[in-house]
Amino acid sequence: MNFSRRAFLASTSALAVLRATGASADDTPFSRETVVQMARDLARQDYEARPTVPDAWLNLSYEQYKSLWFRPTEALWSGTGSPYEVDFFAPGLYYRQAIHVDSVENGVDMPVPFELAHFDKTDKVPDLPVDESTGYSGLRLRTELTEAGKKNEFCVFQGASYFRAIGYGMTYGLSARGLALKTGDPEGEEFPDFVRFWLERPKEGQKNIVVHALLDSPSVTGAFRFDIMPGPDCTMEVQAALFARTELDHVGIGPLTSMFLFDATNSVRFDDFRPAVHDSDGLLVWNGAGEVLWRPLSNPTKLQISSFVDQMPKGFGLMQRSRRFSDFSDLEALYHKRPGVWVEPRGDWGPGAVTLVEIPSDKEIYDNIVAYWRPRDPVPEGGRLDLSYRLTWCAEAPVRSGLARVLNTRMGASHAWSEHKDGRIVTIDFEEHPLFEGPLEQIEIRVSSSSAVTTEGVVQRNPDTGGVRLAFAFDPGDNELVELRAQLRRDGAPASEVWLYRWTK
Repeated sequence: MNFSRRAFLASTSALAVLRATGASADDTPFSRETVVQMARDLARQDYEARPTVPDAWLNLSYEQYKSLWFRPTEALWSGTGSPYEVDFFAPGLYYRQAIHVDSVENGVDMPVPFELAHFDKTDKVPDLPVDESTGYSGLRLRTELTEAGKKNEFCVFQGASYFRAIGYGMTYGLSARGLALKTGDPEGEEFPDFVRFWLERPKEGQKNIVVHALLDSPSVTGAFRFDIMPGPDCTMEVQAALFARTELDHVGIGPLTSMFLFDATNSVRFDDFRPAVHDSDGLLVWNGAGEVLWRPLSNPTKLQISSFVDQMPKGFGLMQRSRRFSDFSDLEALYHKRPGVWVEPRGDWGPGAVTLVEIPSDKEIYDNIVAYWRPRDPVPEGGRLDLSYRLTWCAEAPVRSGLARVLNTRMGASHAWSEHKDGRIVTIDFEEHPLFEGPLEQIEIRVSSSSAVTTEGVVQRNPDTGGVRLAFAFDPGDNELVELRAQLRRDGAPASEVWLYRWTK
């Protein structure tokens, strides 16, 4: 169940949705409730898959598809003085079905028709037919970021319910989704689609932009509202109303999808000139009990799922803490500039678990990491679930815990631990922090394991980071997996995040 980042399951045309809901232009002003009512009505009907675009589009090669691009001068709101412009993506290749797009101005929504003439192409692209099933596959938002008078892109919605964004100076990396269903389940995952978008035209001088989306799938429909604010960090205030066609017993809220191939914990498995390859290197959780957990990501040889049971978490996210070029030495991918995403619940999400799914992968083109909040209680058939949360696309999570962060984790054979021939050594680097000032003897080391013998651990100064390094060893014995936990404390209180790791044979 690897997910190709170049082949996200395509979103679908909303033509059938429009017919099913009876939506048409009228005198009723558009509002969020418009989308909520459409989602409610749609959930009362049987799911109907939407048509695919003509075969000539689907038969495009990857090179041909990349040779067809939207002309910026044809962008929505171009030349109108709007602080935002919107480009669109062609259907075809991996994007088998089309979305429907409306522009909203002064409370009135108007369709944005598909125009093949708005695309430039090279002679590699054949003639392509257009019929009622043809439409755009996604959209890209542009506004002034760091260059006056120049509108640069910062956010893309394309494929199923996937979307991604960046802050200043970042490059695209991991993606978010509207909803995840049955991720990692034996019967397979269900991928809901954003089938229709409404784009509220920002007024002159307005800094944010509001995007509405209608979600549809065999199990659920939904109405989403994204209030998006670009900046050094891009923030999104998300409101969602979900309507269950069937009982939803495995729902993923605020789902994030990323890629982790290798780093210093598993580099021996990959013959690569780069020291690491990943979009994200850890799951960060600030739980309802006030603990800050850092779980380095892994690329296991078998599918593994980790659940961090909680109630009212302060937040969670997939982060990229490797921020130096030398961490990757990749001049093209620029992994050190990839954003992390922090998910911050609004209101009470009730009991549940932050869930991490790690999928075996052998290539960096596959997204093999998924993280989301899984509610403990199922949503009954015919039920409604309302949710609000903030997404922050950032270089570092907006978490001010007062604790030293984990910077890096390394792992390898422990040759010095002679009495344990299968021993492994772990080193954890913590950032420079006032709690580490003074004699190192004042730092309390706590290392534990679910099933392995561990050493007590040693703390040393790290002149490269200015912080400290904790080193310890463990013997997995005959265990197929070992859960490890470590934390530094001072004066009886936490001095660092809680480091967690699942070692697998």
